[in-house]
Amino acid sequence: MSKKLKFFLGISYLFILLIFLYFIFSQMEINRLNDFLYYKELQTDLEKYIGNSIYINLLWFFIFSIIWVALLGFGTPILILSGILFGKWIGTFISVISVSFGALILYSIASFFFADLVQKIFKTKFIKYIELFKKDEFYYYFVFRFVGGLGTPFFLQNILPVIFNMKKLNYFFSSILGFIPGFFVFNTIGAGLNKYVKTSDSFNFVDLIFNKEVYLPLTMFAFLILLSLIIKKKVFDVKH
Repeated sequence: MSKKLKFFLGISYLFILLIFLYFIFSQMEINRLNDFLYYKELQTDLEKYIGNSIYINLLWFFIFSIIWVALLGFGTPILILSGILFGKWIGTFISVISVSFGALILYSIASFFFADLVQKIFKTKFIKYIELFKKDEFYYYFVFRFVGGLGTPFFLQNILPVIFNMKKLNYFFSSILGFIPGFFVFNTIGAGLNKYVKTSDSFNFVDLIFNKEVYLPLTMFAFLILLSLIIKKKVFDVKH
């Protein structure tokens, strides 16, 4: 494929990304974001809508999540949303699968169109990890996902393996396994927020924090961060 065609397709991809983001944010009532009643209305409407056809809505969410991640979307919002819409168990399952597919698509796009650019920008920064990944790309990328990408922004986590040309099958399944713990925590937080909005008449930050549907997953999140730091130190910060 010629460089001109690659350039055209790359620009088209970025154009689609901008249109998609504009469509998403244009649907929000920005002037009501500080109004608790707005969230209660959304919660009621969403609950009715999801309940009318759970399987169709799971399919739509699956497609939306893939597109969101493939277009450089952040990970946390989609996980909170899946917990709000489908609860912690179904939400975790659908988000793990859909985000893994979306990440694989983004990785494939980056490998094909932007490999040189990714190499130029990130190879020096992550040089100490490249040889490590090459030793056992499945294991180390699984750990990389598990520890939250060493603090790397989510969309960069998804394209980073371009540097060491990771096999797509290893990329996909190591992502799925690495995602599960963190995704479960965020989906649980989403489900807790949904229940809080449903049962509360007004917003109170203290009540929110001390609501067991929220503070328990936050405690799990803190534990996961601590565990991730320990694993990071033992796996990535030692000399190999």
